[in-house]
Amino acid sequence: MTYSQQVSGHTYQFDGLVELMAKATPLRSGDELAGCAAASDAERAAAAWVLADLPLSTFLTEVVVPYETDDVTRLIIDTHDRDAFAAVSHLTVGGFRDWLLDASSQPHAAQAIAAVVPGLTPEMVAAVSKIMRNQDLIAVAAATTVSAAFRTSIGIPGTLATRLQPNHPTDDPRGIAAATLDGLLMGCGDAVIGINPATDSPQHTSDLLNLLDDIRQRFDIPMQSCVLSHVTTTMELIERGAPVDLVFQSIAGTQGANTSFGITLPMLAEANEAGRSLGRGTVGDNVMYLETGQGSALSAHAHLGVGGRPVDQQTLETRAYAVARALDPLLVNTVVGFIGPEYLYDGKQIIRAGLEDHFCGKLLGLPMGVDVCYTNHAEADQDDMDTLLTLLGVAGAAFVITVPGADDVMLGYQSLSFHDALYVRQALQLRPAPEFEAWLAQLGMADDAGRVLPVDPAGSPLLGLAAGQ
Repeated sequence: MTYSQQVSGHTYQFDGLVELMAKATPLRSGDELAGCAAASDAERAAAAWVLADLPLSTFLTEVVVPYETDDVTRLIIDTHDRDAFAAVSHLTVGGFRDWLLDASSQPHAAQAIAAVVPGLTPEMVAAVSKIMRNQDLIAVAAATTVSAAFRTSIGIPGTLATRLQPNHPTDDPRGIAAATLDGLLMGCGDAVIGINPATDSPQHTSDLLNLLDDIRQRFDIPMQSCVLSHVTTTMELIERGAPVDLVFQSIAGTQGANTSFGITLPMLAEANEAGRSLGRGTVGDNVMYLETGQGSALSAHAHLGVGGRPVDQQTLETRAYAVARALDPLLVNTVVGFIGPEYLYDGKQIIRAGLEDHFCGKLLGLPMGVDVCYTNHAEADQDDMDTLLTLLGVAGAAFVITVPGADDVMLGYQSLSFHDALYVRQALQLRPAPEFEAWLAQLGMADDAGRVLPVDPAGSPLLGLAAGQ
C-alpha cells in the first residue's frame, strides 16, 4: 500500500508500512547508514502525519518483516491478545497517543494501561513512540508499572535498582572483589551483580559464578548474580550444578539477528525453564536477564523487511521486546549508546533513543532498564548521561547499570558510576529494592529513608572483600 501526504504544496509518498515507519522516525545515524531515514525534516513531518492517522489495526494485517521467513513476526502475530486489544482497536496511532496521555493522568493509570498491554504489538508501540515528544514518553512510562522478582523486587514504584558491573580486563578476582565492595558500600547491586567475562569458557564462567555466590552467602546479601556468558554456556553449567541465578542473553528483533547471536526462540524458552527449575529465587522466579540495543540487527545485516526494504532500527529494537516478554524476565535493558555513533551519533540521539526504548519496553510489559552509556568516539559526554539518567528516573526506570568511576575498563565504554546512582536516588527521592534496602539498614549502611550512609570500609562487615579475601 502506498501512503501520501502533502506538505507546503509538495506531495510525499511512502511505499508501504516499512518505509512509512522509517521516514517518521526521529533522526538517527543508523537509519541514515541503512538508507531508510527521511531526506528532510519536511518529509519526516509528512510521514509522522500519515502515521498518526493510521489505524492501529493496520499492524495486524500489514507486517514489517515477513511472517513466512521470520519467527519473531510469527511470535508477535500468533500470540496477539485480541481481547485486550479490543479497548483500543478503534483508535489510530495518533488517537492511541491521546488515549495513553489521558490514561496516564488518571488516578488508576497503571491498571488502565496494564489492561491493554497484552493487546499491543511492538510495531504499534514503536509507531506511537515516533509521534511523541520526550515529555510524552516520560509521562506515560512514569504511569506504567511493571515489576518482577527473584531475591529482590524490581520495578516497584518509588524505587530505582542498579546493576553493579565489576568487570575486569583479566577477570582478576581481587579486582572484581574491589569493584564489588565499592558498589555495595554505595548501595548498588540490588538489580544484579553482573560480570561481563573476558572469556566465555564454561570453567572460567563457573569460577566467576562461584566467586559471586560466595560473596552473597558470606554476607547474606539479598541479591542475584549473573555472569553474562552465552546462553548455551549457562545451560551447560546448570547441568553441572553451578550456582546460576540468572540466565543472560543478548537478543534482537529479527530471526536473522538472533541467528547471528547463535540463538533461537526455542533455545531461549529451554534456558528459561532450566533456570527456573533450580528454584533459587526467594521472592520470585523470574530468571532471565536480556540485553538489547538499537542497531544490532543492522550491524548483523539482518534488518531487511517486506520487499527487501530496510526497517528502521527503533522498530527492530522494539520487536526484540516481543522476544523478551515471552520469557517473563527479571531484567531487560537496552545498552543505548554502546554500539557506537554509527547508530546513535550524539548525545541528543542517545537521549531520545533511551527514552524511546524505556517507554516501549514498559508498554510491552517489561521491567525495563537502561545502560546509560556512550562510546568514546561518539559526540556525547557525561553531561548527556546525567540528563538521560535524570529523565529515566522521572520516567520510572526499573534499573540502570553502574560501574566504578563510570568507566568500564574491560568493555571500553562510558556508563554511570555508583555515585550517579546516589545522586538520582537523592534528587528524586527514589529508594533501592526493598529487600536490599533492608539489608543495607541492618548493616548500618542506610537510614530510614533508604539513603546510603558514609561507611568506613575498615569498620564494615564487608572488610573481607576489601582485603580481597
